[in-house]
Amino acid sequence: MVLQKSSELVRVNARRTDVFDIFNFKHYIGPNPYLDIGALVFDFALIDSREPLPIEDYIASIGDRYPNLRDQTYESYPHLFAQVVSEVGKLDMDLHLNHWSVKPYPHLTRISVQSLHERTTREVVYFVWDWFEAITQDEDFTFDEQLVRLQDRFRASVYGGPTVYALLRTAYEKGIPAFYLWEEGLMQYGLGKKHVRGVATTFNCDSHLDSEFTTRKDDCKAFLKTLGFPVPEGNIVFFEKEALATAREIGYPVAVKPVVGHKGIGVTADVQDSKELVSAYNRALAAIPENQQTRIIVEKSITGSDFRLLCVNGRFVAATERRPASVVGDGYLTLAELIRQENRKPARLDTPTSPMSKIQIDEAMELYLEEQRLSLESVIEKGRTVYLRKVANLSAGGISIDATSTVHADNIILAQDIAQHFQLTCLGIDVITKSLAESWKSSNFAILEINAAPGVLMHLKPSVGESVDVPSHILETFFESGADARIPIITFNKISVEELQATIDHILLQHPNWTIGAVCRDAVFVNRSKKVLSKDYNSNVQTLLRHPKLDLLIAEYPEDILEEQGIFYQSSNLVVLDNPTETETILVRDVFDSSTVVIRKGNGISIRRKGLIEDYSLGEDEPFTRVYLKETGTILGVN
Repeated sequence: MVLQKSSELVRVNARRTDVFDIFNFKHYIGPNPYLDIGALVFDFALIDSREPLPIEDYIASIGDRYPNLRDQTYESYPHLFAQVVSEVGKLDMDLHLNHWSVKPYPHLTRISVQSLHERTTREVVYFVWDWFEAITQDEDFTFDEQLVRLQDRFRASVYGGPTVYALLRTAYEKGIPAFYLWEEGLMQYGLGKKHVRGVATTFNCDSHLDSEFTTRKDDCKAFLKTLGFPVPEGNIVFFEKEALATAREIGYPVAVKPVVGHKGIGVTADVQDSKELVSAYNRALAAIPENQQTRIIVEKSITGSDFRLLCVNGRFVAATERRPASVVGDGYLTLAELIRQENRKPARLDTPTSPMSKIQIDEAMELYLEEQRLSLESVIEKGRTVYLRKVANLSAGGISIDATSTVHADNIILAQDIAQHFQLTCLGIDVITKSLAESWKSSNFAILEINAAPGVLMHLKPSVGESVDVPSHILETFFESGADARIPIITFNKISVEELQATIDHILLQHPNWTIGAVCRDAVFVNRSKKVLSKDYNSNVQTLLRHPKLDLLIAEYPEDILEEQGIFYQSSNLVVLDNPTETETILVRDVFDSSTVVIRKGNGISIRRKGLIEDYSLGEDEPFTRVYLKETGTILGVN
């Protein structure tokens, strides 16, 4: 077993008692010299003055937490360390981070692990380092507590929302390019003229007027009523006295909710009398943002279960029943203890991939318990189910039950009829009824509200029932396949400004209506127009791929940029290498089966197309540009 050791003189981050040193962190957002995907790269070394435990001792301890790592064979400490970082990096959320590599050097080993969010991955590395050192020193390590902090770190990142992550992961699995636009606060899916941008399930092609209209619950309700759809009777009120008067007029029970709101915040259902109404009114009032007018809906409360009907691109795709959080008594524990016990279940990890959130304890819960003559200190008899809320709020611990296969045809038609009136990619329709298996025309059925930014996790990972792959339905609205999300890309290892302009002109002669983006270390062009060159090279590439009219990208990636920033995108349609260095040859590592690769070494030319290789020598005075410009014809029909 090879031990790469770091002398005392070059110790970088190691503490006095450490046997390992971790240093030289670098994050790549895309393919790089070490992995063909975004990665965190760092150096690992052993300290001369201290000896680690036998590698088997580390494996034994780590295997208690990750049994799948116990029976594997590891060439060295760095190999074990890299594998553990990769495993911990999934954060017990089943994140799609599976790739890693190890590259030995004389005095250190360079480790690369697939990464999505740099800060989280870096903290994972430090976490594993501390874990290894705790094993070395035979000290306790608060694994679970620290893992929760890592999960919270990822959840707070731009990728940590359940819907954003579900779409991102699906895009990754389908080969659809996806990246975050930091300045805009949006995700981009696809490249150039093929791309769409969005926040969760709201996209740039959606009507912002329609999206805003769905937040005006009173106007939206009146609109649905005009169309003949079933909505509950009720009014908008501005004062508590009006709320009491409306409730008396339409009759109890009533539901109370703010006109502007989301996730069930400030909503109270099944209000039975004036005392409950005052509490419900104040709860709705507290949920209204300070800059919004006091407008509260008081409407007839309909008996039944809470359902979400989801339409994508005007078509019904999923239905979910939502039930309030509940616990089952055992005759010994209090409600508070039962809630704590329930929240410890793996299904309630409250992560972007867990089917349930943790049960939240708040005033609304305590008031509802009081109505049931209970408190958090009540001991519940064995077998009794206690519901903790009136409202089935999933973010407060409610459960989701897939109901897609049970929906009556009339209810599917109803959902699609509603969706046709809104220019929105995704539309959630919240209804209340005893069963979706019965037609809305003959049952106690009411539309509660329309949601223009519906979450997908309740359908993708319901607490009970089959998964519905809503993220695929959404992305397939825009792209039939990963190939449909891309534009042709030509990548060079070196190209001058003059050669770049000549390449642009050559392509424009064949496709005069195209918009071509091109970047080299010295210039950025859109067609023949020179643009501002950013010092951050990959930001130039991103800006071009963000261009909504771009038909084709040309980019230079020489060795120094590959080492410093890596490649922004994955896969090229044409790669042209002019006497490449070893590092620059990684540009042919990730190409399509149909791609063309042209390599010049001295006067020798090698052209690879669809598995066939053609070798020849440049003729006297034959420019290399003539070779690769001819090959551009092999990809110009891709668009």
